[in-house]
Amino acid sequence: MNKAKMFRQMLASGDLEFLMEAHNGLSARIVEQTGFKGIWASGLSISAAMGVRDNNEASWTQVLEVCEFISDATTIPVLLDGDTGYGNFNNVRRLVQKLEQREIAAVCIEDKLFPKTNSFIKGEKQPLAEIDEFVGKIKAAKDQQRSDDFSVVARLEAFIAGWGMDEALRRAEAYYNAGADALLVHSKLTRPDQILAFAKEWQNKCPLIIVPTTYYSTPIESFEKAGISVVVWANHNVRSCITAMTATCKQIFNERSLCTVEDQIAPVKEVFRLQNAGELLDAELRYLPVRTEPARAIVLAAVQGEPFHELTREKPKSMINVGGRPLLHRMVSLFRQEDIKDVTVIRGFGKEHVHADNVEFVDNDDFEITGEVFTLDKAYRMLDGEMVIAYGDIVFRKYILQMLLDAPEEIAIAVDSSWRQRPSFNGMEDFVTVTSAATQNSVEKKHWLKQMNPGLDQESIHGEWIGLLHATATGTQAIKMAIDQLRDLPEFSKLQMFDLFNHLVKSGVAVAVHYIVGHWLDVDNLTDLAAAERLNF
Repeated sequence: MNKAKMFRQMLASGDLEFLMEAHNGLSARIVEQTGFKGIWASGLSISAAMGVRDNNEASWTQVLEVCEFISDATTIPVLLDGDTGYGNFNNVRRLVQKLEQREIAAVCIEDKLFPKTNSFIKGEKQPLAEIDEFVGKIKAAKDQQRSDDFSVVARLEAFIAGWGMDEALRRAEAYYNAGADALLVHSKLTRPDQILAFAKEWQNKCPLIIVPTTYYSTPIESFEKAGISVVVWANHNVRSCITAMTATCKQIFNERSLCTVEDQIAPVKEVFRLQNAGELLDAELRYLPVRTEPARAIVLAAVQGEPFHELTREKPKSMINVGGRPLLHRMVSLFRQEDIKDVTVIRGFGKEHVHADNVEFVDNDDFEITGEVFTLDKAYRMLDGEMVIAYGDIVFRKYILQMLLDAPEEIAIAVDSSWRQRPSFNGMEDFVTVTSAATQNSVEKKHWLKQMNPGLDQESIHGEWIGLLHATATGTQAIKMAIDQLRDLPEFSKLQMFDLFNHLVKSGVAVAVHYIVGHWLDVDNLTDLAAAERLNF
């Protein structure tokens, strides 16, 4: 069914129907996905999105271009708020022709003079068009349309301009007789009195459309009882955008950072979803060479976590709840958000209590007498291609993972330069010495690991590795080669991750350091757990 016929069915359904405002393709797609059956392409909202006034400062061709994007982005009918038709009868004819070409279902034109003024700005001073002139526009529009389903809605501004019921009814009768498919009767009162009185007098000669922007508190049942066909929610998407964007801008300006705002706004992936990026990915599979595989992840989650006492009597600390979810589940969720679907978790203590959906498990049953490298070696066969390796007891903001995934170096680690501000330490921190300390200009230069060791003296410490690394396929091969070499050592079963890093550096493998300032926690004890709850990552 074409969109014009769908709109006709809304007018004739006998039920109260609703149109939601949209001002571009993105907002239109949101309107449709929310469940609305039709779209109001608002002149006020479109002009506001362009940063101009609702006085025909945006040309009709600019409005037409927006309508094309709205139509292309959706499958539901669009009623364009066509102002006064952007000129005389000839401009209206041209408009209808172009709207039908873009599959716009209907146009609403109002009986004021061109250039128009918004109905809520000095309404009494807005002169109305002569009835005969506006009738000519309606007839021209109806004669121009090529599809019988295309609808022309005549908008009555008599109440807005300060005229009474008689003038409104006189104009309504003339517009209806000229061929208007529906009437939009407008009022700026905070009560629906004018609208309901008009509907009673009109007696459903043709469908009525209303815009309850000012009388929004009126129960919908009142409109149903009055026989109204369509309610238009006229400008609420663009107004909500203003509120949200203002708050976001203020927060970023004041904090000079994106870290706290990032979790409060829609993720970039939601933008991609609304843009239908998935269809392009499918097309790439058909038309382009095979893409590289997404990164995989290995999580080291074998230890018990003794400082938690009762909390880890039977289950490891990776399964302790933070914000209502186990640490492991939070991490896996972050991985999935970045398209890391192949996740391996290495269990040890309390392995029967370690669970997560769609995750592969490997067990280190010797967890009590072995170290982290031995645990990682249990997943040796999974070390293939691009990898993320993480401790199972950390929480971090997702930008840190994104930063590492975007890192071009073969092996990249996140290091916290504000390690002194950590709430507590357990004596096993992965302190690092780097080729250069973190400064305000750190992002402009490369930093490389020189040494990692819990026993570093404070003067040589540049930060603390947070337990998260990213490796390209080449970097993963370097890690595997290092494990192969270390496996021959008698102390192999006791080696920790810092031993692996030091071996890599001594072997000439460059390990890039990407500095962060907080925004993570190694949950080692109850103090850390309380801090993690407060941070709500």
